[in-house]
Amino acid sequence: MKRRLHMIGNAHIDPVWLWQWQEGYQEVRATFQSAIDRMEEYPDFVFTCDSVVFFEWVEETDPELFERIRARIADGRWQVIGGWWIEPDCNIPAGESFVRQALYGQRHLRERLGITATTGANIDSFGHNATIPQLLRGSGMDSYVFLRPGPHELTLPGAVFWWEAPDGSRVLAYRIPHEYGSGRDDLRDHVEQAIGRLPPDRPEGMVFYGVGNHGGGPTKANLDSIARLNETAGVPSLELSSPRRFFDSVSGDDGIPVHAGELQHHGVGCYTSHSGIKRWNRRAENLLQRAEKWCAVAAQLGAQPYPLAELTDAWKLLLFNQFHDTIAGTSIALAYDDARDQIGHASSLASLAFNRAIQSISRRIEIAPQERMTPVVVFNPHAWPLRADVELEFAGFPDGEARLTDDEGVPVPLQRAPATTTLNGSRSRLVFPAEVPPLGYRVYAIHPGEPAGGPAAQAAALENEHLLLEIDASTGRIARLVVKATGVDLAAPGSRHAVVVEDRSDTWGHRVRAYDEELGEFGVESVRLVEDGPVRKALRVESTYGASTLREDYVLGVGARHVDVRIVLDWRDQLKLLKLRYPTSVETERATFEIPYGHVERSAGGDEEPGQAWVDVSGVGRGLSVLNDAKHGYDVRGGDIGISAVRSPVWAWHEPRELDPVGSYEYMDQGQQDFRVRLVPHAGDWREAGTVRLAAELNQPPFALLESSHGGELPPQASYASDGGGAVVLAVVKGTEDGDGALVVRAYETAGRPAHATLELPLAARTIEADFRAGEIKTFVVPADPAAPAVETSLLEW
Repeated sequence: MKRRLHMIGNAHIDPVWLWQWQEGYQEVRATFQSAIDRMEEYPDFVFTCDSVVFFEWVEETDPELFERIRARIADGRWQVIGGWWIEPDCNIPAGESFVRQALYGQRHLRERLGITATTGANIDSFGHNATIPQLLRGSGMDSYVFLRPGPHELTLPGAVFWWEAPDGSRVLAYRIPHEYGSGRDDLRDHVEQAIGRLPPDRPEGMVFYGVGNHGGGPTKANLDSIARLNETAGVPSLELSSPRRFFDSVSGDDGIPVHAGELQHHGVGCYTSHSGIKRWNRRAENLLQRAEKWCAVAAQLGAQPYPLAELTDAWKLLLFNQFHDTIAGTSIALAYDDARDQIGHASSLASLAFNRAIQSISRRIEIAPQERMTPVVVFNPHAWPLRADVELEFAGFPDGEARLTDDEGVPVPLQRAPATTTLNGSRSRLVFPAEVPPLGYRVYAIHPGEPAGGPAAQAAALENEHLLLEIDASTGRIARLVVKATGVDLAAPGSRHAVVVEDRSDTWGHRVRAYDEELGEFGVESVRLVEDGPVRKALRVESTYGASTLREDYVLGVGARHVDVRIVLDWRDQLKLLKLRYPTSVETERATFEIPYGHVERSAGGDEEPGQAWVDVSGVGRGLSVLNDAKHGYDVRGGDIGISAVRSPVWAWHEPRELDPVGSYEYMDQGQQDFRVRLVPHAGDWREAGTVRLAAELNQPPFALLESSHGGELPPQASYASDGGGAVVLAVVKGTEDGDGALVVRAYETAGRPAHATLELPLAARTIEADFRAGEIKTFVVPADPAAPAVETSLLEW
């Protein structure tokens, strides 16, 4: 039997990279027109593309071209793969962002083109998280095609393999053997390169061809050369084909091997390049999910209509900027002006919707008037009880002092924190411990009263009933971190903390496995207590390295089992990377990393790794989880956890180009940034420590709203959804995409073990009982009709 190669005509289009999105927008239109022209000239030509936003662009500016594309899709010559809004980075976005890529992509395809994609595709993304097979299966796709990591970066069991997610979901996957595009002319060399990288016993393969990156697609010369090669002896049969045809042909093969877990690594510097885009994205993801929850509550209460169109627009803006060359930090500097504006607009839409929702709910709460009393309503965005320190700005009373009570009149500790204004003490910042019911609110009251505490005697230690943290004033390192319940000290003060590393790799970090060429450590300038009161204590460590400065405020709440670190970094170094290391006394060879809607264990060998909001090391009787609200690059060396805080290559610099020693370049991430780290010491493992929920609380903190006294039908505290606080986390509550008044709730199993969950939904008068596989994501539609049961559905809500 003659070997067969499925020739996949495509045009990989980077809508943003070495150009801004406006140029990419036009290139999409030009490329799509070229594909239509080739179809007129070559009756057997089949064109394949992904990124659903491209169809929206063409329809809004060239409806005639869109109709011609629609006709070619109907006759099968224009194939759509991917099914996602854009081709994103597949490590940095959160789990819900991947769901929305498919939700908006597949629904748009069905509504505007009458199809859905059945093959997933992230052809140029820089690694692929382990949850993707489950996400694909849950959105109607059974196969996947990709290029990176290449054979030199990851050995796979075959050119075609079953890719298995932690929950057991599988898709049939194929790694492109040689590039996703080709030159403009003869394809002989391109085909030979692909053949040379395919297993010799593989009877079928796919070869992608067509001018790419800046678009273009298959040329006449490409297609003519395919015809010539088909007449050449010794060359496999070249068939103008599609990924769907290929996967259908090979899916019945015997002995297809299985690869379980993630597909890594490529370009490990991408996990850290451009701190801004990572921070903007993380913040926007959480603002949108918070807004959806409270907008859903407000709609169910009849306080506000659900703003479906507004939130959809916001999500689509965010998803577009999760494009792999954007969020990975590998585009030109001007592209990030656009990303800042677009993600900022998405965040603004989310914040506006959230504000309308909570203001409308708060206005309906019965708040009895009391003399000189100011009500505060604290909103909990999570489906479990929240105990957290809440901060708010307050205009204060004439005498400058205040006290706090809860909704039952019970006194609550209140502390004055450093103000954000210097205007004659006209406003102050207050902090207090709030306890709020699941996805609910609670009313507190500020009264004039006794002093609220402030800075006290200097010390280099923080202590409460659970933890003792001590800073070495000569090094700025953690000298002791003691879990009082066990007496275990997790600190390893002999190891460095704020470490500067040599990093002469390009913007992607090509050829790098680990950032381990240490140049030095930030030197401590001062250690002093900046807060000391009935709610919390804060210890400030200030240090420098050359012209760069680092301020770390270690904060320990009175009843907290974790330490928060508020970090302000002013980075002025080039071709270097800053690692914030948290060395421990834990002995281990494995570490656990959060990934989108899941977690994965990896070797603790010091390689640079991607992650979401937390990393954990656990040993016998001791462990530490390190959480953050803005970073994605990590390494773990035994029990030492490192966060890649910042790196500063030249913008959009790709090997093999060498930098001119006397050249003038702009370096990335110069200047000030701020973020938070949370240290969670524990005696068991991350499951028992509640790491998943603590990370969610760090990234979606409670919100305090100053109110006034008024009548209303709502009580002083209420709860609208609860997941029971176990291994299954209820992450999403939203209105349906059909806008029919129904609700969508999404939950996932976090511990990696089968679990039963009871999801209580007081806002819809429902209870959902469900069994979850280890790592499984489930979605339910809750109809508006209270007599109708909740129904499990796909990620696409159908």
